[in-house]
Amino acid sequence: MVVLTLTFVSAIVVDTNYVTIYPGESGKVTLNIENNGNFDIEDVSVALDLSDLPFTSVGSSEKDLDNLYEDDDDSASFTLRASTDITPGDYSIPYLIKYTNQDTSEIENKTGTFGLRVSAKTDLDFVAETVGNAISGKEGEISLEIINKGLGEIKSVSVQIFPQGFELLSKDKIFVGTIDADDYDTAAFDVIYRTANPTFSARIDYKDFDNNDQTETVTLPLKVYTQEQALSLGIIQNPSYTIYIVIGVLVIAFFIYRRIRKKRKKNRG
Repeated sequence: MVVLTLTFVSAIVVDTNYVTIYPGESGKVTLNIENNGNFDIEDVSVALDLSDLPFTSVGSSEKDLDNLYEDDDDSASFTLRASTDITPGDYSIPYLIKYTNQDTSEIENKTGTFGLRVSAKTDLDFVAETVGNAISGKEGEISLEIINKGLGEIKSVSVQIFPQGFELLSKDKIFVGTIDADDYDTAAFDVIYRTANPTFSARIDYKDFDNNDQTETVTLPLKVYTQEQALSLGIIQNPSYTIYIVIGVLVIAFFIYRRIRKKRKKNRG
């Protein structure tokens, strides 16, 4: 009996197509079922076990097939929808196949799993800004903020900058690394501003959730003030004006000192 049971179970061969879907979206998976035994089977049904999994079946999760004669095959297709808050990754979907051996009239089961991947669409945003006072002719710092708004991490992130209106004091390429979902990281560059309102242009290379190489380019405006604008807005002080203030403070301090000194002499007398 043991030998017969093992032979019967091995008569069913299941092959599935590997599909990739995204959170909140649907994908179609097909199970190809072949009877490679030396007997016929009937009352074939295929059911998916989606309990405790973040998937729902669009339509029934169980399908009935025609009788499968020796060396015959058939297929069952299911449409699965991933939940909107599913964690991207690889999932195993269990299935159960029931059938009846026409020779013995016994009902047998075959269980197994097939793989399904939930991927994450890349959704990046970029913000370039100057750090501190950005004045033409002066040294400063430019930072690029890389925001990962997608559901999956991105890896091996690097930023290469192409100066336009400023001169680099640091290296032109920075390795950032991994940025998790719903997180951000920054790349900072030391520069000398050569013109007012330069342009930040950079290339961002990274690997997406599926480990595929991706490249994005950004061109963003920067706000840099001329010396005249910085003076008029009070961002910086006129050097000569500062000297006058210092001299004025020293003069006032001198007269206060003389007054205190005279007062002390008078009290002693």
